[in-house]
Amino acid sequence: MTAAEWFPCGDGVVNGAKAALARQYARLVESASVPARRAFAFSRRRFRDRFGDVALHAVTLGAGIATVVLVGAIVYKIFDGASLAIGHFGLGFLTSSTWDPVKGVFGARDFIFGTLATSAIALVLATPISIAIGLYLSELAPKGLRGIIATLVEMLAAIPSVVLGLWGIFVLGPFLGMHVEPWLHRNLGFIPLFGAPSQAGTGLFTAGLILTIMVVPIISSICRELFLAVPRELEEGALALGTTRWEMVRGVVIPYTRSGITAAVVLGLGRALGEAIAVTQVIGNAAGIHSSVFAPADTIGSKLANQFLNATTKLELSSLFYLAVILLVIGVVTNVFAQWIVGRFEYQRTGAE
Repeated sequence: MTAAEWFPCGDGVVNGAKAALARQYARLVESASVPARRAFAFSRRRFRDRFGDVALHAVTLGAGIATVVLVGAIVYKIFDGASLAIGHFGLGFLTSSTWDPVKGVFGARDFIFGTLATSAIALVLATPISIAIGLYLSELAPKGLRGIIATLVEMLAAIPSVVLGLWGIFVLGPFLGMHVEPWLHRNLGFIPLFGAPSQAGTGLFTAGLILTIMVVPIISSICRELFLAVPRELEEGALALGTTRWEMVRGVVIPYTRSGITAAVVLGLGRALGEAIAVTQVIGNAAGIHSSVFAPADTIGSKLANQFLNATTKLELSSLFYLAVILLVIGVVTNVFAQWIVGRFEYQRTGAE
């Protein structure tokens, strides 16, 4: 449409009004062409976005498939190496306590006990300590100290396990054997768990303490982040109703984060179950099932670390692979059970499936 078509009355329209309408017409024409240019630019941008989406999808899919393939390869190799022992001993391998390379008789019962016992000691000690550290850093610590203490706690995770094992041999073990274990035996000796102390300071108790030191940074760091994620409105509301800080923590913070705490504990358990070097250095390496936590023992990880390169027969090597299968199954069962617990807690908190 031209300007003449807009003004059919010619000289009958005031020149000023005609000029204003002409400018309006020009703006309309110009604005009509802008969407076309924007549409062209948008289409080019959409092409780049689509390419990025495809690339992102391919990279993430490849990473996921690579993870599945890697896990599958590990599982296949472990079960393939253990096939000879599985066929020879069957499930009786789990209940037998004999490990005799000369006679070709092997069993895993003592090593399973040592693995579960040391991990249980570590979790019993590390869980309340870690939760207390997380609560202090998130709720009670002065701002100037929070970063310092959090950094020091997390630095424990950076210490190599062999260094912790050496410290356990030369410092922690002798201290426990000379002071802590005798004191516990004098005061709690009527309980079978605290039997005769080990003079060398090696055994389940020392190994459990070393694992505690290794597990605390993992659990406490996750707990601290969980406690910081609790909505401030819930905490302030509880305090406004007259609760003490302890009642607020017990009634608001812990229930709100208990599923995450469970997941953190399971991560710590996975770390404790799989540790080999540090445990090997302080546990005593004497297979057996004892009621006292001060007695020397052995774990699946320490047995693998000690004997894998020294296996003399195919059956012994396959039996060591069988131990690795057992450790793998324990880890999988533990994680599945933990996921079930987390799901139950989440359902109780939100009511969602």
